[in-house]
Amino acid sequence: QVQLVESGGGLVQPGGSLRLSCAASRSIFSVDAMGWYRQAPGKERELVARIGSTTSPNYADSVKGRFTISTDNAKNTVYLQMNRLEPEDTAVYYCHARYSVMNYWGKGTLVTVSS
Repeated sequence: QVQLVESGGGLVQPGGSLRLSCAASRSIFSVDAMGWYRQAPGKERELVARIGSTTSPNYADSVKGRFTISTDNAKNTVYLQMNRLEPEDTAVYYCHARYSVMNYWGKGTLVTVSS
């Protein structure tokens, strides 16, 4: 079993920045993929950004050029740097990790973009 704990969410004004963190209870050196998803009220969960052990990061079109996903293997942590935030980015953000055929999710962290 792997626990994923997100942090860094909060309230930010449009145009502002936040950095989300996701700490894993197992080494991410062996992870197949890690990523961030989000779910806005009344909408389905969607992929925001994903990074694989052998693949380059990929992003949802709506966040390209604004969000950056990165990892720190020494800290078993994946980050999501979010810049130029828009009200449409308001959602609960979930961390995801896939180890072989097993998928794990964090409990989510709320990001609210509002003036």
